[in-house]
Amino acid sequence: MGTVNIEMKEKVAILTLSNGVTNAVSSDLVNDLSGALSEIKNSANGMVLTGGDKFFSIGLNLPELIQLDRSGMSDFWKRFVQVAFDIYVMPMVTAAAVTGHAPAAGTVFMLACDYRFAAEGKKMLGLNEIKLGIPVPFITNLMFRQISGDRVATEILFQGEFLVPEKALGIKMIDEIHPLEVVLDKTVEKITRMTGYQREAVAAMKAVRTEDIRLKYEQNAEKQHGIFLDCWFSAPTQKILAEAAEKF
Repeated sequence: MGTVNIEMKEKVAILTLSNGVTNAVSSDLVNDLSGALSEIKNSANGMVLTGGDKFFSIGLNLPELIQLDRSGMSDFWKRFVQVAFDIYVMPMVTAAAVTGHAPAAGTVFMLACDYRFAAEGKKMLGLNEIKLGIPVPFITNLMFRQISGDRVATEILFQGEFLVPEKALGIKMIDEIHPLEVVLDKTVEKITRMTGYQREAVAAMKAVRTEDIRLKYEQNAEKQHGIFLDCWFSAPTQKILAEAAEKF
């Protein structure tokens, strides 16, 4: 499916981001990922999201996105945040096999999964949005606080520093670290062990786990969307983003 490949292993759907070496989150990747989620929603009993050995995903495709006007960026951002939300509420057990670097939008997708396994080594994980002059996506802020706790999440989000897997493991941002050559297999094994349960029971338990954040997201998404756009199009942030895009 373009920038996202789907492979079925028994009842586990493996979704692999395949947008070049960096797996930059472009408009096409968001559309393809959304379509892939819809395709597997009623056929798979579990899902694993993965990427490349060098980059799980480098983050937003800044050279593409800084060319958009407010209307165009609004459309992209709504679709991007929605696909992260859709991963979070999938009616099945999900996991991310983080085989490469996963800064910013890569971490957004990773945190949306129920479990996160990362490859060992100097892989960059984390949310550096504050350094670019934009807030972390509202849904991601909520998810991160659920996973790591309010105090830890506040410290990480306000610093905007990237973490190595060992540090991410220490704050529960990820669940396990494995050698690169086995991290995907270990992740698939984890999810496969849970695919024999009744789909209705799994979906019901998943709904309970995600309900509080789902309600907050649905009630506040439009307001937070406007706040993000105001930050994105402020003059200081546009300058920072343009400089970052040149290094992309």
